[in-house]
Order: sequence, then C-alpha cells, then structure tokens
Amino acid sequence: QVQLVESGGGLVQAGGSLRLSCAASGNIFRINVMGWYRQAPGKQRELVAVINSGGSTNYADSVKGRFAISRDTAKNTVYLQMNSLKPEDTAVYYCYADVNSGSIRYYGMWGKGTLVTVSS
Repeated sequence: QVQLVESGGGLVQAGGSLRLSCAASGNIFRINVMGWYRQAPGKQRELVAVINSGGSTNYADSVKGRFAISRDTAKNTVYLQMNSLKPEDTAVYYCYADVNSGSIRYYGMWGKGTLVTVSS
C-alpha cells in the first residue's frame, strides 16, 4: 500500500543543476531511512544519498560536495539537490525507503525511477 513517487528528472548541461523529489504515501507509521540510488546502463545500482529519521546523512564519495539530500517530514518527502552535474551522473535515479507501516517494517521499497541525463 505504501508507494514512492519520484519527479524532477530531465536533461541538463554539464555544470547545471537539477532537483529530484520523492513523496511517500500510504499507511506510514514511520520512515526510518529515505533517499536515492542510481543505475546507469550496464552498471549496478549504487547508493547516491540517504537520510535517516534522526537527520543523519550518507553520500557516495562521487557526489559529496555537489549533491545535498533533505527532507520534509510533514509531507513524507525527500529531495535531492544536484549541482555541478557531470556526464557521469547520467542514470535512472530511484527513490528508496525503509518504512514502518502499521506493525510491519519494509526494508527495501523502491520508486519506479526518474531519468537524469547530463550532456557534455
């Protein structure tokens, strides 16, 4: 019943910026972790940035200093501000969540993904 919906992907030039949004909906008691992974063609899915219920964040080394994750707890929404984008950032970006729904914990919920393309 819990769903994750991403938005904000698109085409940008190298050096540009983009902001992704992910809204969680449904019977949510608590969001433990929420964030973003990405997958480029021919590569495995990798962590980009996550934030937990206490506000602690974790970033991939490749995006530190360029990307920033934030949240709006009241809206069950997480954002990814991406600055100084590089062609190697091109990928499908997937929203991830670890949530408690009722008395059940769901460790690995995924959105459908949003495509980010960075031109050189």
